[in-house]
Amino acid sequence: MASRQTDATEQESTSDSDREKTLNFRVNEEFKREFKGFAASQGLSMTELLKEGYALSKKKRQK
Repeated sequence: MASRQTDATEQESTSDSDREKTLNFRVNEEFKREFKGFAASQGLSMTELLKEGYALSKKKRQK
């Protein structure tokens, strides 16, 4: 049991910057369905597609 407590303590001490955070925003049902379907058809998760889209948009806008 002591090792379990140690592991939990180590995990709790991880800084917030090392953890993933949740984005909370609403989209209409049709957009979500289309986005999810497109991500799946490309072999990506919705998160991967969002990150890729953000990177492309950021690159385009910084010109």
